[in-house]
Amino acid sequence: QVRLVESGGGLVQAGGSLRLSCAASGRIFSINDMGWYRQAPGKQRELVAVITRSGSSTNYAESVKGRFTIFRDNAKNTVALQMNSLKPEDTAVYYCNADIRPLYSNVAQYYWGQGTQVTISS
Repeated sequence: QVRLVESGGGLVQAGGSLRLSCAASGRIFSINDMGWYRQAPGKQRELVAVITRSGSSTNYAESVKGRFTIFRDNAKNTVALQMNSLKPEDTAVYYCNADIRPLYSNVAQYYWGQGTQVTISS
């Protein structure tokens, strides 16, 4: 099976930084796009950042541009999100997402991590 496991969440003060990491494991043939989503209480899950397989293209939510950076290590099947200048409105559960083709399938599909809580105090 394929799994995504996040780490790095926590509680920080406004203006601080956090780095989230996500590792894909299991019987993986290839990984295409990888990204981060977040869901705040009472709100829909939203895209935060996404990065292509080569890493040459990224896309960010307007609310995080200039503060967050997404990057990946294809050799380790990991993706990370560096979050700087954090604001209380960044408080949410952050989910890793990846488009993965398993070894046992000819089709890629999106997988989700279990989520990691990020809380920013004012």
